[in-house]
Amino acid sequence: MNMSETFYIQGAAGKLECVLNLPDENQFPQPIGIALVAHPHPLRGGGGTMHHKIVHILMRSFVSLGFATARMNFRGVGGSEGVHDEGRGETDDMALLVEEMERRFPGLPLEALGGFSFGTFVMAELQRRLTAQGNPAKRMALVGAAAGPWAVGDVPANTILIHGEQDDVILLSDVFDWARPQNLPVIVVPGAGHFLHGKMPLIKEYVMALWRMEPSGS
Repeated sequence: MNMSETFYIQGAAGKLECVLNLPDENQFPQPIGIALVAHPHPLRGGGGTMHHKIVHILMRSFVSLGFATARMNFRGVGGSEGVHDEGRGETDDMALLVEEMERRFPGLPLEALGGFSFGTFVMAELQRRLTAQGNPAKRMALVGAAAGPWAVGDVPANTILIHGEQDDVILLSDVFDWARPQNLPVIVVPGAGHFLHGKMPLIKEYVMALWRMEPSGS
């Protein structure tokens, strides 16, 4: 059983509610890296909080890989103060969470950024910022990449992309149009919609298997 802790950090718009999950000490006496996960849009239905099932399965995947993993409720969600800022303030807040995790776990590498739907846009923006600062995450795992509804930037070549074949919120064709110029493979889950109902074990299986096939530093 992994350890869980709720904590708060101070952002520009107020306090931000976060949760930290640690790996099972029997498997990993100490975490071997840091990971962050971002949740879907809080104002468009579908449970846009850090407790969303896809956010949770990404967290579980990263924890199983040995990473100290943090999630955050975006502005105006749950115990977080402020109002939704269409990704701008949310990216700022996630950057603060990176700093907090690096303070808590000095010397550990930032191994992973994960996100679902709107959260993939935030994480792509965060990765762009971290790259400019010389401290990018080693790898990303994005489910339901928000290409089309948002101007998602380019992501690293080793990014894991998972998308439902029948997604009617973010069309698979839009994801292909975004991924094609970057030469990014996309894992398509047959018959699945945006929320990939019933596919949580499959998401974890793909993320963990692909992570282990290619070391995150490659």
